[in-house]
Amino acid sequence: MTIAPDGRKLLRLEVRNSETPIERKPPWIRTKARTGPEFTKLKALVRNGGLHTVCEEAGCPNIFECWEDHEATFLIGGGVCTRRCDFCDIDTGKPGDLDRDEPRRVAESVRQMALRYSTITGVARDDLPDGGAWLYAQTARQNKELNPHTAVELLIPDFNGLDRQLDEVFGSRPAVLAHNLETVPRIFKRIRPAFRYARSLEVMTKARTAGLVTKSNLILGMGETPQEILAALRDLNEAGCEIVTITQYLRPSARHHPVHRWVAPEEFVEHADAAAQMGFAGVMAGPLVRSSYRAGRLYAQTMRKRGEPLPRGLEHLAVAAAAAQEARSLLDR
Repeated sequence: MTIAPDGRKLLRLEVRNSETPIERKPPWIRTKARTGPEFTKLKALVRNGGLHTVCEEAGCPNIFECWEDHEATFLIGGGVCTRRCDFCDIDTGKPGDLDRDEPRRVAESVRQMALRYSTITGVARDDLPDGGAWLYAQTARQNKELNPHTAVELLIPDFNGLDRQLDEVFGSRPAVLAHNLETVPRIFKRIRPAFRYARSLEVMTKARTAGLVTKSNLILGMGETPQEILAALRDLNEAGCEIVTITQYLRPSARHHPVHRWVAPEEFVEHADAAAQMGFAGVMAGPLVRSSYRAGRLYAQTMRKRGEPLPRGLEHLAVAAAAAQEARSLLDR
């Protein structure tokens, strides 16, 4: 339930579209570079080792904080997606051949970076017989084998809701299974034409039934109303989602969906409070929050609310979560 503190300079992305008169970002869409010793060390490792993370390549505004916490996100499956979402900057088309050595290389990168928490996401691979399920599952397995003290979060597509593909992924037992809903029913088909709102909710339910910690994300500013956001939060909660992140849409280019509004920080606080009251175990909301922001802390909070201990070797996540909660309590006094 926090507005994310930010870590780099203002992201200057012009928004010019006849449908949306907004041309400049509001003052709260700003970040300041706050580098620390852990970030500097990790930056050197990535540069000298030729490693690649979504954090850098997507220009994530939270990279300074996440790397200081030794958390990072990796993209698997190549740089071409078989689906097109109207908010996403990844190219759509026919992907290249499956790289079966990629899981090992990602695990090695996690080891070299000495990460405490790694998020593995990727493109949709509807061109493959299993939709890419093996790739996600094997990447999780390789990471757990090589990095037993690093928690792994998988952020997956919906695999068309097919049980055999979802079961392959669930069987790799990631610390967190994430699948992003992203938007509300009224505009869902326009924003995510290859996905289905109900099917995404079903993925949440199936993952929760499998005993996994579940997580999703909502992007605001694409044409939804505050009331629709609350309804989508209720849908996620009823579907079994335990962690939710809520963020502002930033338009990648003029060919993407326009920004309909800049959501004020106060509204993010209201949505976060509402989500907490609904029973979500972990909530993070703010203009520059991303789905992997403070992921380790949210996982530790969820395990604590479940009344379950963290897996052996991951106790450090609980320390970070407790420190964050204490700081939050002091601010609320």
